[in-house]
Amino acid sequence: MEFTTLLFSIDNGIATITINRPEKMNALNKDVISDLSKAFDEVYTNQEIKSVILTGAGPKAFVAGADISEFLSLDAQGGAQLAQTGQDQVFNKIENCPKPVVAAVNGFALGGGCELAMACHFRLASENAKFGQPEVNLGLIPGYGGTQRLTALVGKGKAMELCMTSHMPDANEALALGLVNHVTTAESLIERTKEILNIINTKSPMALSKVITSINAAGSALGYQTEITEFGNCFGTADMKEGVTAFMEKRKAVFTGE
Repeated sequence: MEFTTLLFSIDNGIATITINRPEKMNALNKDVISDLSKAFDEVYTNQEIKSVILTGAGPKAFVAGADISEFLSLDAQGGAQLAQTGQDQVFNKIENCPKPVVAAVNGFALGGGCELAMACHFRLASENAKFGQPEVNLGLIPGYGGTQRLTALVGKGKAMELCMTSHMPDANEALALGLVNHVTTAESLIERTKEILNIINTKSPMALSKVITSINAAGSALGYQTEITEFGNCFGTADMKEGVTAFMEKRKAVFTGE
């Protein structure tokens, strides 16, 4: 596939999607949203892809926010439509992707960039990473799911504080808050992310997709029932039969994703 704002590659089952606007600090605009939507359509349908790394080009930014120059022409209806389109086409698509999606955050992840990282299933950060939802400085609030996902990750009180003060946690504070899973050097960020995904890619694709579905339902009224349903669904898969048989035969399982 060809993209105007992304780099897209597949290696050993891992798709790496790189937002490639370093001269604009990889800021999100309509073209990036469109390209990301198409890229994740490919992730959903391409059987060669087992998992995804999402990152930004250059050492300064993962995504330093939205392209604010697009905002002044919008009224209330246009602003709501901007948020709805982004959530439908990209952020929810990432969160609900049946294949693991990991953000490798290099540099600034602010506003829409922080929201993009939080839509991924988990995050690794380089030592120079900084996170934040500074929208109140513009008279705005997060619009791509930031108020919801930040609260789920760090708790209500801390999410309130971060969104109200525009404080930008560095990598180590983000780690302490539970916003990221690991902190690495900038040089080792992608390789460390690949190491984790290479382990994940040995597991049952069917089970991984059901883990994602069930954990995404955590905290909702249907959370426990979703887990029960997906646990039961596992018993109808070839992967479950292979995994249990391999365990009993003391050999490594060979999963087919069926």
